[in-house]
Amino acid sequence: MKLVSWNVNGLRACVNKGFLDYFREVDADIFCVQETKLQEGQIELPLGEEYRQYWNYAEKKGYSGTAVFTRLAPISVRYGMEEDREPEGRIVTLEFEDFYLVTVYTPNAKRDLSRLDYRMEWEDRFRSYLKELDERKPVLVCGDLNVAHQEIDIKNSKGNHGNSGFTAEERGKMTDLLGAGFLDTFRHLYPDRADVYSWWSNMPGVRDRNVGWRIDYFLASERLGPSITEASIACEVLGSDHCPVVLELDLPQTT
Repeated sequence: MKLVSWNVNGLRACVNKGFLDYFREVDADIFCVQETKLQEGQIELPLGEEYRQYWNYAEKKGYSGTAVFTRLAPISVRYGMEEDREPEGRIVTLEFEDFYLVTVYTPNAKRDLSRLDYRMEWEDRFRSYLKELDERKPVLVCGDLNVAHQEIDIKNSKGNHGNSGFTAEERGKMTDLLGAGFLDTFRHLYPDRADVYSWWSNMPGVRDRNVGWRIDYFLASERLGPSITEASIACEVLGSDHCPVVLELDLPQTT
């Protein structure tokens, strides 16, 4: 089974930069996107009849938003954590026979850290939500988690200490999440692989010089560890300031 996650930073713009070419080439069973930045009816994606499409739109226009395109028919679909709605469109949860799939766009603390307190509270709720799911069946979590967890996950770690996405508080919440029974699948397979990132600033030359951050992840319940066959980061794929991340597992493909 192949799963892909990509923060497209505006799906309509990304479609104009080759999204559909990559989508067809990668041939995923489940393809998740974050930061769609659109409302219902603003796009019609020709993905083929085999893919079911599930969208969570933000109430604010041109902001946030997530979606899942899946060949596998889910048992249930949920939007948000506590209720089956969520104003910023940040979460879609699909339940399958053998696992849950959660795609998420984690709130940014903002450059001035004005949203850090909210981020901390959100992180605690999200961890509790995932733990509840994990008690029922294994969980796969993917998306833009807006944090570089370790110094190996960011090019300029020394210069970014304390900055949004690399504060001790945000990194600590990621540590707490992994400690609650989840694996960072990329680091599970490649604990020492450096200079592999999933996001780069739009400043000139930054991506060419690979001055990046690894903030896009696939997490998995620890008991899924033996099923992970590959976890990769498609750094060569353009179209967004993020690149896709890919997870391959040996799991049943229930239709």
